[in-house]
Parts: sequence; C-alpha cells; structure tokens
Amino acid sequence: MRRLRRTGPRRPADTLVRASGRPGLPAGPRTFLAATTAALLALTASGCVTVHGEQALIPAASPAEARQALEDFTTAFNAADQAYDPTRDADRVTGAFGEINQAGLRSRHLTNPGGNPNHRPLELTDAKFAIPRKAGWPRWFVADTDSNRDTDSGAADTRWVLVFVRGAAAEPWQAAYLSILSPDRIPAFKREAGYAVPVAADAGGLAVAPKDLGERYVLFLKDGRPGPFAPGPHTTEWRAERKKAANRPGLVTQYVDQAESRGDFAPLGLATQDGGAVVFFATRYFERQTAAPGYRPKVGPDVKAMLTGEVKSTVTKRWVSSQTVLVNGDRAEILSRLQGVTAAEGS
Repeated sequence: MRRLRRTGPRRPADTLVRASGRPGLPAGPRTFLAATTAALLALTASGCVTVHGEQALIPAASPAEARQALEDFTTAFNAADQAYDPTRDADRVTGAFGEINQAGLRSRHLTNPGGNPNHRPLELTDAKFAIPRKAGWPRWFVADTDSNRDTDSGAADTRWVLVFVRGAAAEPWQAAYLSILSPDRIPAFKREAGYAVPVAADAGGLAVAPKDLGERYVLFLKDGRPGPFAPGPHTTEWRAERKKAANRPGLVTQYVDQAESRGDFAPLGLATQDGGAVVFFATRYFERQTAAPGYRPKVGPDVKAMLTGEVKSTVTKRWVSSQTVLVNGDRAEILSRLQGVTAAEGS
C-alpha cells in the first residue's frame, strides 16, 4: 500500500492508492492453502490487514493521541516562533494555517535573523477534544483550548480552536485550521456514543453545503449578491472596508478572490447540537495596489521581505484566508477569519 508524499498542499481525501487483484484459481487444496497463507502474510507485513478497514467507522484518534498531537504542535510552534525558523514546525502545520504560519516565519526570519526578541511561549490548556469517527483516511479532529495569548496582551478571553489532520498512520498530526474565538462563540458539538459527528462535504439540509462555501463566499465578496451569509465583520463589513480602500487619493486597490479546497485546504465540518454545523474552509485572494504616476505603494518590512520584483507603481499581495462558519438550514454566520500574506510581487 503506497501513497504519494506531498511537497505542497495535501492531496484530496480519496487519493489513497490501494493495489488490488484477484489471484488465479489454485490447482488443488494444497495450492489454495499456500496461496491464501502467502496473501495473508503479505498483507500483515504491509500493515494493511483490516476487516473492511476502508468502510469501518474508526475514531480519528484516541484522547491520548489527541493530547499528544496538541503537545507536539505547541512545542514545535514555540520553537519556530522563538527562532523565527519555519523548519521547526513545518511538519506540524499544513493547509491554510500552515501556509500562513510558514510564510510569516520566513518573512520575520529575514527581518529579524536573530530570532523573536519578544517571544513568549504559547500555552494551550483546558483542552476539549471533538473526535469524529470516519472510514479510511485522511482523519481529523478538533481541539478547543484555552490560550495564554489573551492574558499576555490583556485582551478579552479567547480560545484557540485547532483542526488537526493526518493523511496516514505514518504521518504526524498537523494543524490545518486555527480559529480564535471567545468562549461564548464556540458552538456545542453534537455527539453520538461520545464521538463528534462529521458533516459530509455535500451534506444537505444546510443553507450551503460545506463543499460550496468557498465558492459562495467568493461570489458574495465579489458582488454582494443576496445569499445565506449573515451581516458581520467578515461579510458586509469586510466588503465595505474593501470598497472604502478601492479608490483613495493616489492609490487604487483591486481584489480578486478564489475558493480553495484542494488537499488539506478541504472544508471540514462537525454537526452541532442545534441541527446545524460548524465548518472550517479556506479561500485565497489577491490584493493589487496601483499608485498614481510619480508615486509608489507603501510596502511594510514584513511584506518587503517576501517581495519579488521591483515596486515601481504596483504591488500585488497574495493572501490565504481561513474561515470558521456556523451553518444552519437558512443562514451561514462566519465566526472567525484568520488571514495572512503569503507572497508579494512588485511591478
């Protein structure tokens, strides 16, 4: 059993490649017994002997495995943040959060090669896990944790909600989505026999199926067409901010949004107790700023560190954005949006 190792975004959920075949009919009982024994030994050696393993609903992780995954992530995250070294947590992050994390660390390493002078270790405590059962790979679970980042800054109480994914038993658990939410904004997950209930990408009965959230959000940001998205800071207010920035004296800003659902950017959802779902999904967008003749757009040090080309009159920033949305039968409310610049080009 072999699966391709990724060097970029993780492959789609169904790219696990399994070889199969049917041996020819044996010549006699002894031949049949030998062939059967050999096949069983081969399966055992490859680690693939299961009883309908691709169909059986299996917990994504045990509570002990989930706690260890969170601990491994926190240790790697702190090491990377202290040194501004993306290699130190590269194997513990992926998807939208991973791309934002790695780009930010690369940028800050160039502006602060000696590391982070203001490093404070991240502490994630009071962890509550929502672990679904599913068939096959990839598998995933949610960790709802208390973070010390709000106490460090004096901000209101918030919790870090992390989505961990793993594509195979031999791979490490990696954080693909991060949402920072106040405790009262975290919905109650539905549970059956103690396990969270996953929501299929094409699930019906919701205002928007999880697989369509990216495209619908992109259309909303483009033209504000009526739809299921509730007014708020990540929908109507975000469009208003863009409109205000579009035509400032001496500077024109354009936005182009794209849905993203490949590999570890795939939307992931859990059912809530009220009959809805919490879905994590990702998008990308390009922000192009063009200055009037004789002027140049301003570029901060973090963006300049990842810049290619020369800024003469235009700079184009590429962003990755991840959203956490609460969806019910007739509306979708975006609870959180985490975004970051991942590349920039001057012209």
